[in-house]
Amino acid sequence: MVSLLFYLRKYKKDRVGRSTIYVRITIDGKRSEFSTGRKIHPSIWDAAYGKAVGFSQEIRLLNSYLSKIRTDLYRHAQIVRDRDQTITAVSLKESYLGLDKPSKMLLEIFQEHNDRVNELVGKDFAPGTAERYRTAKSHLAEYLQIELRKKDIPVVDVDHSFISGFEYYLKTKRKCSHNTAIKYVVNFKKIIRIAYANGWIKTDPFANWKARLKTVEREFLTDEELQRLMNHPFTNERLEHVRDCFVFCCFTGLAYADVKKLTHDDFVIGIDGDLWINTKRTKTKTKSNIPVLPTALLILEKYEHSPLLVDKKVLPVLTNQKMNAYLKEIADLSGINKHLTTHLARHTFATTVTLSNGVSIESVSKMLGHKSLRTTQHYAKILNRKVSEDMQLLKKKLSFQEKIKSKNA
Repeated sequence: MVSLLFYLRKYKKDRVGRSTIYVRITIDGKRSEFSTGRKIHPSIWDAAYGKAVGFSQEIRLLNSYLSKIRTDLYRHAQIVRDRDQTITAVSLKESYLGLDKPSKMLLEIFQEHNDRVNELVGKDFAPGTAERYRTAKSHLAEYLQIELRKKDIPVVDVDHSFISGFEYYLKTKRKCSHNTAIKYVVNFKKIIRIAYANGWIKTDPFANWKARLKTVEREFLTDEELQRLMNHPFTNERLEHVRDCFVFCCFTGLAYADVKKLTHDDFVIGIDGDLWINTKRTKTKTKSNIPVLPTALLILEKYEHSPLLVDKKVLPVLTNQKMNAYLKEIADLSGINKHLTTHLARHTFATTVTLSNGVSIESVSKMLGHKSLRTTQHYAKILNRKVSEDMQLLKKKLSFQEKIKSKNA
């Protein structure tokens, strides 16, 4: 039952003694009220009937306006009922004032975001970034369908429990590793931040959620494994091409996306008179300046006149998916018991080729195109092994010196 009451707040008057007319909605004993935006002098207000007293045109217009508010409120009450929603004093007021606009839907916002990212691929985003957002949205849609039995939900319904549930779903049903699951949730977090920035939600449900990635030991090839891979004869030309591209990355530190787009225009003669790679990283847009080591130069010369090259490219690089598939076969044939990927080559450059051979971490960071030295420090753990080996040599040297002293004593 909807009850409406028009009344004056007599204790609040303007400079000419008029009070604002308010309307109070009461449903099931709960109230909600708002200003009509009209004022009147208390002396001509009939509190019992909730209207102005008199016959002037001004009075008639005011009463007509109040009557329309009453009619519209009852009409909006019926609209709320027709939606099969529970009608309350607050929901009726919001419906009348236009504050109950349909909430933006979660997957719709996600798709709008992904469409914009797709349009900016090659400008502001890498293809891999667009693919990760598509995958994150797909996982979120599955979570809604499987766990909540819904095709989509209003973004205002996302809370901390929903976020935790999505993370749990990724780790259990989708079998994602901890770090992979966290990265998908971070992709989802961006969508929520967009909703918050646009005022579609009033609070950020991610406020108390922290992304905690686990430290992962990065694999790399040892010097012995790298030599074994380089010296292994392959009868399959495609495997040989993939091996050569992988080794080139091992001696330049280039990521897959960067070696894929490498052309003759990316090579310059450095201040030392030798050949350098001068390119911008696809991922971070930072500059990488890398001297071309002899092994990398031999590979460039090998494919200098290859019919496989197009558009001034310097190496026959396949898709990342095909490269990784062939690298698995190459590891088996070479007797390397490690999961070879295109990115493992970058790790190998940072550790086996440079840091373990005395190249400073600052130089390695610059060649890798890292924005922060902290990123490069992950690779520096290999130095512990190098320090151990160096200290063993020192111990032997000191031990030998002690023996010489003993003989001479």
